[in-house]
This record gives sequence, C-alpha cells and structure tokens, in this order.
Amino acid sequence: MTKPSLPDLLHAAVSAVGGTERPGQVAMAEAVAEAIDDNSHLLVQAGTGTGKSLGYLVPALAQGERVVVATATLALQRQLVERDLPRTVDALHPQLRRRPQFAMLKGRSNYLCLHRLHEGVPQDEEEGLFDPFEAAAPTSKLGQDLMRLRDWSDETETGDRDDLTPGVSDRAWAQVSVSSRECLGASKCAYGAECFAEAARERAKLADVVVTNHALLAIDAIEGAPVLPEHEVLIVDEAHELVSRVTGVATGELTPGQVNRAVRRSAKLVDEKVADQLQTAAEGFERVMELALPGRLEEIPEDLAYALMALRDAARAVITALGSTRDRSVQDEDAVRKQAMASVETVHGVAERITQGSEYDVVWYERHEPRGGAAYRHSGASLRVAPLTVSGLLREKLFTERSVVLASATLKLGGDFNGVGASLGLAPEGTTGDDLPVWKGIDVGSPFDYPRQGILYVAKHLSRPARDGDRGDMLDELTELMQAAGGRTLGLFSSMRAAQQAAEELRTRVPELPILLQGEDTLGELIKNFAADPKTCLFGTLSLWQGVDVPGPSCQLVVMDKIPFPRPDDPLMSARQKAVEEAGGNGFMAVAATHAALLMAQGAGRLVRATGDRGVVAVLDPRLATARYGSYLKASLPDFWYTTDRNQVRKSLAAIDAASEAANA
Repeated sequence: MTKPSLPDLLHAAVSAVGGTERPGQVAMAEAVAEAIDDNSHLLVQAGTGTGKSLGYLVPALAQGERVVVATATLALQRQLVERDLPRTVDALHPQLRRRPQFAMLKGRSNYLCLHRLHEGVPQDEEEGLFDPFEAAAPTSKLGQDLMRLRDWSDETETGDRDDLTPGVSDRAWAQVSVSSRECLGASKCAYGAECFAEAARERAKLADVVVTNHALLAIDAIEGAPVLPEHEVLIVDEAHELVSRVTGVATGELTPGQVNRAVRRSAKLVDEKVADQLQTAAEGFERVMELALPGRLEEIPEDLAYALMALRDAARAVITALGSTRDRSVQDEDAVRKQAMASVETVHGVAERITQGSEYDVVWYERHEPRGGAAYRHSGASLRVAPLTVSGLLREKLFTERSVVLASATLKLGGDFNGVGASLGLAPEGTTGDDLPVWKGIDVGSPFDYPRQGILYVAKHLSRPARDGDRGDMLDELTELMQAAGGRTLGLFSSMRAAQQAAEELRTRVPELPILLQGEDTLGELIKNFAADPKTCLFGTLSLWQGVDVPGPSCQLVVMDKIPFPRPDDPLMSARQKAVEEAGGNGFMAVAATHAALLMAQGAGRLVRATGDRGVVAVLDPRLATARYGSYLKASLPDFWYTTDRNQVRKSLAAIDAASEAANA
C-alpha cells in the first residue's frame, strides 16, 4: 500500500476543522516531517493564523510513533484535546487506516484526590485556615465550594480541575487535592483503584499522542523519575515560554510560614526532642528572615548560614524519625505522616541546596506585599534559589533521546534563532560537534499582510522613561491616542504600579471610555468584557502581553508604556547578565534585550489576529527609535509600517475607528 502523501493528509485535516490551507502551514508540516525522519531538532516560527497546531499534528500522527505535545497554556491544551485532535484523527483515518489514541496528562495536584475528599485534610491547626465551623457551614463560600466538589466527584470522569465549571477557589481545591509528594501511592491508598490521577497516567501509557504542559515536562526532565510515558517525538508549542517554566520548576523557596507548617505537621509524629530541635531551628530562621532585605546574596551571610544548617540537620533528624516511628492514636496515620514528610523534605531539600552553595545557583531574598496567604502570614519575606541557567539541563535532558520540535509565533529574535537556541542549550545554528544536538530554524511567515494591516509607531518626542519617574508626557500621549482610536485599546505596562496609575489617571481624563484593569476581575472576564464593547479599554501587565486573543474592532490600538527590560534589581536576570559578561559576552544583549524582544514580539502580536484586522502598535518609549539596541528589538517585531509621526498616527487611528463604526452601523 502506498504511503499517503503529507499534502493530502494536511488537506484532509484542514478541511475537517473548517480552516484554510496556508503556504506557511504546508512548509511547517514538511519541515516537521523531515526533522522526525532525520531524528533531528527543529525550531519553527509560525505567525498567528498559520494554523500551527495542524502544522505539527498532521506530520506527527502520520509517522506512527508516540508523540508528546507540551503547551504552556490550559487554553491550548483544551483546544488540542477537545477540538484539533478529535477532528484531525477522524479526518486522517481513511488514509492512515488507523485511529491514533490521544490523552491529556497533568501534574497530580490538578486531579481530585478521593482520599482527601472522603477522609478530609490531615488537621493542620493553621490559624483560621481549617476552621471546622467554617468548613462545616454550607453558607460560607468555602463550604459551598466543598459541597459542589463532593457532588462533582460523583459525576466527573476525569477529576481534572479544569473540567469543573465554574471553578472553585485555590483554598477549596487545596482541601481535595494532593501533591505527588503527599500522595500515599495507589497500592497503599484505599481509593487507589478509582484514583483519577492514576487513571490519567494509564490512559497516557496507552495513547499515541499525550498532551501535557511545560511544567510537567520540566518535572519529568529534572526529577529523574519519569512521569511521561516513553516517546520518540516531543513537540513543544508556545516554546518561547519553556525556559521560564523550567526555571520556575527548578526554583526552591523557603518562608517562615512554610517552615512552621512543617514543624506543626511533624510534631505529633516524632518524639519531643526531635520535634523541639526543628522548632528551635524554625525560630532561628524566622529571626533571620525578619531582618531580610530584598536582593541577591552573592555570599551567604553567617547568621543565615547557621540558621540554614540548623534547619537542614533538624529536618534530617525528623525525616529519619518519621520513617521509623508509628503512632496508631493518630487518625488516618499514613496520610498525616505522608503530608508531614512532604513538608519536611521540602524544607530539608532547599536548606541543603543553599548551604551547599553551587556556583550554578543564584540565591536571593524577596519581600512580598502582605496578601493574607498562609505562606506569607508570618514574615512577608522568602528565601529563594534558582539555577543560573537551565540551558545545560535542557540540552542534556531534552535533546538526547528523541526528535524535538519547538514551535511559537516568537522564536526569531533580532533576525535569527540563535538567541532562543542558546537559552535552550543549543549551539549556534550550523555548528557541528560530537555532543552537539543537530537543529535548524525555519520561519514559515504569517498569512497576514503586516505592512498593510498595522503601523508601528514610536513616540520619539517623549522623554526617556526613568525608573519610577513621573511620566506625565506619556499619559498625555496615551490619552490622545485612545481618544483618536475611540477606545479599542489594550494597554501593556511594564509594572502593575504603572498600569494602576495610568488607569486611575485616564478614568478621570476620558470618562467616556471605560477602562478595565487587570486584578479587578478574573482574566477571562476582563478579556470577554473588553472584546464585547469597542469603546472599552483594558490595562494590565505580564499575562496580558501574551494571553489576549481579541480579533476584530475591539482591539485596534496596542500600547506599550516602555521597553519591558527586566528590573535592574531582578536578582536572577542580573546574575545571568553578569555571568555572560564574565564569559566575555554582551550580557545586556544576551539577557535584558532578549527578554524585552520576546515580550515585545508577544505584545505586538496581540494587534493582528485575523486577515481583516487593522491597527497601531504604539511604543511610548523613545529608546526604540534612538538607542543602538532599537534595531534589534524592531527586527523581532512583525513587519509593520513604521513611523514616528504623531499626527500621522492620530489620523490613521481616527480613520480606522471611523471605518469600524461605519461597518457596524
């Protein structure tokens, strides 16, 4: 039987999802198929509207080996499992003569734990957190959530938190879920046979395509105990997010609240002497943390070193004692012991990692705004440790055993793939050597006509933004642009404080244009309300730079208040920058400019989401036009028509606004 051709398969899949075949999608599918055949690696930049998911799903399903697809957002995971995969499998079946199975797999804490639900949470005596009266009162929000979860547990097939609509608070979910460390294990648990997380793993083992997230992919790579089934092909979608997700998973944290929780959880289970040792160490740590000033610790101060060694040794003693003692008077002893062990092991692991002092780790103090969360109730400060770089880890764990395809709308920064490649542990494209993964980068373009659909406007006449300086001229400019656009504005700000100040000021200046502010409602609600009314504007920070998909007339002006360089006092970014400089490289370009270019490319990508979209991306930071690095940043953005003429832009915005009004009249 002749093997079906890739163009035929792609055509069938595109027709099935009601899409339009695009040259970029065909080029992408061919490049993915080639990388899989050669067992090599591919970085593919595919602009919005290319039909990226079919561009990798079709060649991946056609080759017949097991595939893992890792995405950064829940929205894309759901789209793949609920829409793209079922339709594609159905469409390819007549030609492939088989029906590949697919499954979704997430971390254990995303699934309802039946043991927790039926046996309750091991009592924690945490002030107010588990108030039995409140928990029992069905009138309280927590009580209502828990009753709804109990009802849902009887009807759900997956136990997956994301299948519960409307959702419940993190606090309610924490009472019915466990981390992998707290889990008793299927063989020891009375509910092991019905466990939702175990069922998801079993489905994944049998599936040809497993859809997961970057965090689980990182855990699989870092922790050595495989979570994902063995696979021959790995596809990382939204790949521009991978490095920060892996860094997040590899970051350890200690707070006084967390240490005190470990003390409370273990005190009842070990003898008094061992419990007192941990209690004393916790008090010493808390005293040091009360004096903590935010910033990087290049050397560990003596008082902190003593406190951490005491914590490490006391935690180790508790872990040994927990393993050898039994107390039948404790109700549901196994679960209580497992929860205590998980808490103490985390404290021990982070304390040991920091006292060992690897040159590849960055350690810093961070202070938190008081926000009532249990972990920060005690001191508002945390001690954190993160890897200086994850590139070596990714090179070793990601690119050795399988073919890897990394896809995103933004991977090509400053004109090539080498910047993103370096962060993933890849040598510059075309470099050969024994241990070097072989890869290539391909930009399949975009179906949009960027020079005709969009304008990139840089407000060159404004003063340079100074850190925390007054930006009155920027607010004047923003007001005029929003008025010219008739609302329709997505405001992307480099800090929450800047977004709040701008929203406050503009709500008084232009009361006729409603302004929504991130944090005042859930992100989903804000985006829905922004899309529903063209006059409405939406202001916010990081998650809006990459989480908004509003085609049509509601988003015709995307404003960036300034180039989103990392803060100069960001301990991890500044440590990474310094390391590049010490190795003879340009730290600013490799770290700060790359970070800014990625965010700006993502932010500018919010403007044109469909072939009929028109609008302006306005950068209210003159450095994009005047600084040496400006050309690198501009080369990372879509190829919009470029201007610094403020009058021209106002006219264009007014014309786009008028055209939208006329179309909707």
